[in-house]
Amino acid sequence: MKHVLLVDDDVELCGLMADFFAQHEFAVEPAHDGPSGLARALEGRYDLVILDVMLPVLDGFELLKQIRRRSAVPVIMLTARTAQPDRIAGLNAGADDYLPKPFGPEELLARMRAVLRRAGQTAAQPQVAEAAGVRLDSQTREVWVEGEPADLTAIEFDILDFLVRAAGRVVSRNELAAVLYQRESTPYERSLDVHMSHLRKKLEHSERTQIRTVRGVGYLFAASAEEGA
Repeated sequence: MKHVLLVDDDVELCGLMADFFAQHEFAVEPAHDGPSGLARALEGRYDLVILDVMLPVLDGFELLKQIRRRSAVPVIMLTARTAQPDRIAGLNAGADDYLPKPFGPEELLARMRAVLRRAGQTAAQPQVAEAAGVRLDSQTREVWVEGEPADLTAIEFDILDFLVRAAGRVVSRNELAAVLYQRESTPYERSLDVHMSHLRKKLEHSERTQIRTVRGVGYLFAASAEEGA
């Protein structure tokens, strides 16, 4: 019996798929939002993840990127977003296959078996990322700011790794909380603000500010040195 995690907010579809695939030696377990899907996917007990794109809090593309940072588990994206840029984005983010909705369960079954046969061949996400004078290695968990090593705590590194890899776009507090804590942030939560304050102090060795606060939304990491201010 192969164990499959299905991350989809359509509860009825999840139930139907679980019933169908149980007849073909696949045990399907559902998760209905991005944070819980990420937490379950990182448990290391699934042979395959089937992932929808349109999810609450953390969308499927970002969820896939976070899975690929820490796991090589095979992933099939299953979504109603069928435009070519969406398919390309999913595959570039590390998906092993991409199947549009509506779909035939027999075709999905065939794709699941094919992906499992190819398991282990997907290229890993690059370990080193760099933006606005910050360079980090997610394997060694080392950070350099303008060529000088920086000493970060574990959670500060995780925040920075997320922001650097998302450089140039606004990251919401809910996205960060989903990645760090596998849940949404709360209006009265101060821990993220405290970690962000400490991280800024360790990064800002020059007059540039790499991490900008976007009031009421979240944070933006400068995509280049010129954008820092």
